[in-house]
Amino acid sequence: MGGAGAGVSEFRSAHIVSSEIHWQAGAAMRFHLIDRIDRCEPGKALAASKFLALGEEYLKDHFPPFPIMPGVLMLQSCVEAASWLWRATTGFAHPVIVLRDLKQVKYGTFMQPGRRMDVTVDLTKTDGDLATFRAKGANDAGEQTVNAMFTLHGYSLTPRGPAGVAADAKLLEHWKARWALLTGALRAQ
Repeated sequence: MGGAGAGVSEFRSAHIVSSEIHWQAGAAMRFHLIDRIDRCEPGKALAASKFLALGEEYLKDHFPPFPIMPGVLMLQSCVEAASWLWRATTGFAHPVIVLRDLKQVKYGTFMQPGRRMDVTVDLTKTDGDLATFRAKGANDAGEQTVNAMFTLHGYSLTPRGPAGVAADAKLLEHWKARWALLTGALRAQ
């Protein structure tokens, strides 16, 4: 990955919004990158896992002879894990959570298909609708893949009127169902 400079240009090529990646080319790809939440201490920390399969859509272009998870998606896995920690901390008070500020991004080893990335996030500060996190990603061999500090902004669409109220309700229903799936709270009936 070549250090912090490589990640900066990669980060500028995408706009991260919750679990949606919008590439500048105009095509939207939607991913839920976190596959499992292993541990959550609301207000403190969360541990999650991302299992990288060779069949992941973005690997066909990144890079065909040597497929690796793009650095921006390793970072997005950290943002997604932090979003889950903030939802658990606030009782799902923010239907929309977006990346507000990014600092100290450092990339380590490549994430190759067939590996698991373990993501840990610590909540370091809250200030109203903003929350700051320190995140680390490491592969299943314990090698660092990504390390970053960032701030998330949470908000509701309710102030935008009836359509905002309806959108918030749908988003909250989605996030709560996804939380149940990721934490293992859903059981086969």
